Parts: sequence; C-alpha cells; structure tokens
Amino acid sequence: MSQKVLPVLIVYYSLHGSVRALAQRMARGVESVENCEAVLRTVPPVSAVCEAVAGSVPDEGAPYCTAGDLQNCAALALGSPTRFGNMAAAVKYFIDGTMPQWLSGDLIGKPAAVFTSSASQHGGQESTLLTMALPLLHHGMLLCGLPYTEAALNRTQSGGTPYGASHVAGAAGRSDLSGDEAELAFAQGRRLAELARKLNA
Repeated sequence: MSQKVLPVLIVYYSLHGSVRALAQRMARGVESVENCEAVLRTVPPVSAVCEAVAGSVPDEGAPYCTAGDLQNCAALALGSPTRFGNMAAAVKYFIDGTMPQWLSGDLIGKPAAVFTSSASQHGGQESTLLTMALPLLHHGMLLCGLPYTEAALNRTQSGGTPYGASHVAGAAGRSDLSGDEAELAFAQGRRLAELARKLNA
C-alpha cells in the first residue's frame, strides 16, 4: 500500500530572483524526502497601481498561492526579501489575508520555516525572519529552524542563520547562491519535509 504524498508548500515573494533561488533550493531539499512533494507558490505585488492592472495569474514563475494550497499543505515555508528589517509588503498583505485559515485552524500543528534575502550582510535578515515567524506562531504552527549540526551554518561568510535560510545579494542584487547558502536552503527544506513526515506518520 503506497503512502500518501505530503505537499510541502513553499510560498515566496521575489523581486530580483534571490528569494526564488532559495525557494527552489529548498524545494530540492523537500523532494529528497520520500513521499514529500514541494509545491512552489508566489504572492502578487502590492500597490494601488499593481492591484489595478495586475492579472490573476503571474506572467512567469510559480502560480499565486490559494486558500486551498494553505488548507491542503502538510508544511509551510514562507520567504520574503528584507525590507528595513521586516518582510516585504506583499508577504505581509498575504499573511494578513489568512484570517479564514486562522479561524478554521487549517495550519495548527503543521511545521513551518522562514527564509529571506538582503542586499547587505547586516541588512536585517534575522529580524525579518523573526517577524515572519510571529504570524505563523499565531496560526499554531511548529517552527523549524536550522540547527548548528549543519556544518555550513558554522562556516558561512554570507547568508545562513539558525532562524532560517538566507542569502546576501550584494549591491548588484545577484541571485546566485553561495555554496553554503545553497546547502543550508536544501537542509532546511529537507528538515521541514522530514518533520512533516514524522507528524503525519
């Protein structure tokens, strides 16, 4: 008898590609775990202009996250670029729209992770990750960080924190991950999927 495939939802907002690169690497980590499937989703940009002219489907990349995606996921990873030490407005707008899931308890008891990218080494990555975690705690989710048994966490000279995977894009906004950043994003995706499997056993 085959086991049920567990969908691990990876929701992100990425303006220049850095957060998307982290999300894709996390997805590979998720899919390295048996019976787990990565489901990549994004959120629309937010502004008076965007809401007036943006289509209901993005022009490229992952589709927009739906209420059904949240309801059906076995785990959730949430990613955002850093904006003054906090999540981007698009991610906050998305989270603020999850009141129905909070009322119905759709996310209670499911593992969750957060990840981010910033232009500079001290651009507010850790405060962004911590503030992204707060609404997930309100949803009753179980936070999954990165333990220091991950060797790359001790040696990284760029992104990577115990609060979640991260990337330093630099002033040019490069989206290519360093070896350590890629390793930590993969490890976090794998860890999230492993927790989802254990909780669903």
